[in-house]
Amino acid sequence: MSTSLAKQVGWQAHIITLFPDMFPGPLNTSLSGRALETGAWACQPHDLRAFGEGRHRAVDDTPAGGGAGMVLRADIASAALADTQNKAGDLPVLLPSPRGVPFTQEMAADLALGKGAIFMCNRFEGVDERFIEAHNLREVSMGDYILSGGEMAAFAMLDAIIRLLPGVMGSSASHDEESFTDDLLEYPQYTRPTSWQGRDIPTILTSGNHGDIAAWRRMRAQEITAARRPDLWARFVARNPSAAPKKPDDKKSG
Repeated sequence: MSTSLAKQVGWQAHIITLFPDMFPGPLNTSLSGRALETGAWACQPHDLRAFGEGRHRAVDDTPAGGGAGMVLRADIASAALADTQNKAGDLPVLLPSPRGVPFTQEMAADLALGKGAIFMCNRFEGVDERFIEAHNLREVSMGDYILSGGEMAAFAMLDAIIRLLPGVMGSSASHDEESFTDDLLEYPQYTRPTSWQGRDIPTILTSGNHGDIAAWRRMRAQEITAARRPDLWARFVARNPSAAPKKPDDKKSG
């Protein structure tokens, strides 16, 4: 499903790609799918191949200096971006790239506050550096691994953004306590049955004392972050010098 640009409702996602039929793909289901139906966001893919040259609409060429693979041409990428910007207006442009800055929850939240974004999805060995320089593109990475193209990264970024749009998740409390809020990973979650395979829900969570529950969750979030993500923990401690993981009360934690 693709929302027409003529409607101009909600947050606008423009994706420049060699595979426009991939979109909205999985984003047409669940929360993002319902948000697409209601107009909270709109998905508009743009076919990069339309700007190619020759009989086969080629968009790439061999790397200068030699080497494996092919490189997306600057002139063709620039023509595709200019056409998209003419239709989309002044929106931030993101280039998914393994050498980019890490995509974060904070970045997703900032983008969700805007009108939309353009995702320049590359394939091959990369894009001509002159294109990146000419347009001062923001290169963004999903992690220290390689994908076949920018489309999968765009899906992940879009999902992270869409769920933060007003009304998509229903209550802002749904994401206020999630991982990466305040540089902490999320605390453990439990639900029925109370006992399962000899493992019980921590008794503090069934105590009804909301103050104790909040303190326990905060403590567990700190412990998990310190153990699993020392980079996040260092940032948290820098902003909260008195913070230090403490062992939960055995009688209360169960």
